[in-house]
Amino acid sequence: MSLASLPRLMNAAGFGGWVCRPAWRGLLDGFLTNPLSRQKRAPARPPRYAEAAGSILLHTGHPNPGLRAALRRYADAWARSPVPVWVHLLADESLAEALDLLEESGAAAGVEVRLPPGCDAQTARRIVRAAWGKLPLLVQIPWENAAALAEAVFETAEVPVSLGAPRGVRYLEGGGSLRGRVYGRALLPQALALVERISGRGIPVVGAGGAVTPQDVDAFFQAGAAGVQVDTVLWRGGFSVPSGWSPGRR
Repeated sequence: MSLASLPRLMNAAGFGGWVCRPAWRGLLDGFLTNPLSRQKRAPARPPRYAEAAGSILLHTGHPNPGLRAALRRYADAWARSPVPVWVHLLADESLAEALDLLEESGAAAGVEVRLPPGCDAQTARRIVRAAWGKLPLLVQIPWENAAALAEAVFETAEVPVSLGAPRGVRYLEGGGSLRGRVYGRALLPQALALVERISGRGIPVVGAGGAVTPQDVDAFFQAGAAGVQVDTVLWRGGFSVPSGWSPGRR
């Protein structure tokens, strides 16, 4: 995939819904859908959300209507969207079939495939081989083994990678715990270090984790990112863009 077709600023999957909001059309140059699977998925049981020390913890279960139902509902809107739509797919045993359906629809500009938690290099290579050669491809790698998986992905097919959210645990008042994905500005220094490490090996990487201001976005590009994804700031608002600002360009 030519990096020229990779959006420089996108929402992170799960932080935008299914169709790009009009308010984001002057900000984002690529829109990522919520995570989709071949089959319908129900929400995780509560609790699904907790806040802690400048971060949030999410465990949603990636609820979605399934790819065929999503295409029936949204394919026309995706195809007509003024912001190119990239569909975020969860990698499972039916990934190749899901990609065929998506390619036949003509509704998506590209696809981001999420490697599963605990993925090893061999599994990553198998998933990339199944996904490569169809739509423009971005591979989301788990944070915990990001550098090694980035190399496995890029050796298999020279496609860019994106950083998935790290995983954590929050012990809840009254007992019990919540385990899930961690988001928030506290992640920014570690995310920048990961981008430096991966981009320094000649692998194109989309930075994610902790960007809540245009200055944070620019810091990712200074670290060598090929693109950036923003997440919680889109929920909370307040991403104030200076006049004439363009991501990574001064």
